[in-house]
Amino acid sequence: MRGVSKSFGSLRANADVSFAVRRGSIFALVGENGAGKSTCMNLLYGLHRPDQGQILINGQEHTWSSPRDAIKAGLGMVHQHFMLAAPHSGLDNIILGDEPEAALGSWLPKWLRPIVRSKAIDKLTRLMASHQLAVNLDALVNATPVGVQQRLEILKLLYRDAQILILDEPTAVLTPQEAASFYTNLAHLKEQGKTVIVITHKLSEVLTHADDYAVLRAGRIVATGTTDGLTEQTLAEQMVGRAVQLTAAKPPEPQLGGVALSCHQLSLGLKGEKPRLSQIDLTLRSGEILGIAGVEGNGQSELLELLADPHEYFRRHDVRGKLNAHGQLTMFGTDVRHMRAAAVRALGVGMVPEDRHRQGLLMDQDLTQNFLLGLAHEPEFSESGIIRSQVVQDRLREAIKEFDIRPASPSALAHGLSGGNQQKLILAREFARKPNLLICAQPTRGVDVGAIEFIHERILAARNAGMAILLVSSSLEEILALSDRIVVMYEGRLVGECERGVDEAKLGRLMGGVLD
Repeated sequence: MRGVSKSFGSLRANADVSFAVRRGSIFALVGENGAGKSTCMNLLYGLHRPDQGQILINGQEHTWSSPRDAIKAGLGMVHQHFMLAAPHSGLDNIILGDEPEAALGSWLPKWLRPIVRSKAIDKLTRLMASHQLAVNLDALVNATPVGVQQRLEILKLLYRDAQILILDEPTAVLTPQEAASFYTNLAHLKEQGKTVIVITHKLSEVLTHADDYAVLRAGRIVATGTTDGLTEQTLAEQMVGRAVQLTAAKPPEPQLGGVALSCHQLSLGLKGEKPRLSQIDLTLRSGEILGIAGVEGNGQSELLELLADPHEYFRRHDVRGKLNAHGQLTMFGTDVRHMRAAAVRALGVGMVPEDRHRQGLLMDQDLTQNFLLGLAHEPEFSESGIIRSQVVQDRLREAIKEFDIRPASPSALAHGLSGGNQQKLILAREFARKPNLLICAQPTRGVDVGAIEFIHERILAARNAGMAILLVSSSLEEILALSDRIVVMYEGRLVGECERGVDEAKLGRLMGGVLD
């Protein structure tokens, strides 16, 4: 790319972006959330058109009117959220839109021409052998593990003869073992002469697997080069533009108090269907962090939704009385299975939701309104049903200063904050309630390196002060850095419990359902 810029209204997403990718190499494009990485790759793939600048492939300038033009030029892209039709086979997903047709049917309308699947199978068999990407082409996607689904996405590109593969956050939904296998596959692709561009925020992956890299910050390239001699510290500082502390300080041994949260044989599911939660047993005590590890989609969201508002969960999901629910769920010794959210919070429970945009903030409202969510009926903030506005403003300004929320104006709208500042606003609000139990889901998802450092420090400080914290995160690094104990969820079940310092490989096996 040479001097490429792209704006959306007043937002400058990319500004004078220039970088070069060597043929037959693995190139990493890194940057904070919102730095412009995805926009940059969408321009390269033809999903957007640049306002200015050039895209050159093998020295030849190209302009795309759609991704189809980019595909014809030898580019392919695997998006972070896979583009697969779940009820159909791997084969049908791969050939969709590029089906081999019988020569004798060329006179028929395209939708009536017979598809010759044997031609596609022959080609894919050769591709799987040469690139070590074995999959069962007949298996339905919805019965296929996530790691295999990713292979299907890569085979879709190779089937269309892609020479340049763009992969957006390719290991975000993989276990450590699947991620290692994925990068082994990339190494084989590289050996076959393919060029791979990886968008990632995982610094260790850049250093271990990429040949070259570029850093985007606020839409501009601020660093490029080879990864030889590059360190995680240097890369992180290039991303955020200042010194950062990458690892959280090791917390002292927990000083355990009473039981804050207890689940015993907790099971949920619709009659005739696979259980959403199955025989969940866990205990969380004051003064400790219990981490729940696992690939997303293994029951974590169901558990979080139930803990936040049990009454609403049953109202929404008990379709015609078909929801089976068994077991016990208590917080501070109180049965909460049928409580509303307000009653749960009144027990001293705070909640950091896994989706801050949909569940945690009113995006078109200002910081004041968002700070008040869940606090309006607290005695400190209201009297006889009337909001104590000055108290709210004073506490909000204290929180803005303490959590370094930018911009520091109570009238700033939530959608104008970066992902890190949105997350800090939610944490500030929940800590303002002085909870005894914090259910903390994906606390640093889509958050820049500097904000991660701050959020981890706050979570550890709360734990050291005696708070019970249930930490649910798809980031294995985060789980390992913060947790005193770790349980692993797989297909709605807890399949193992580990102490602090557990081997990452063991956790990865449990996350894949492999029981030692």
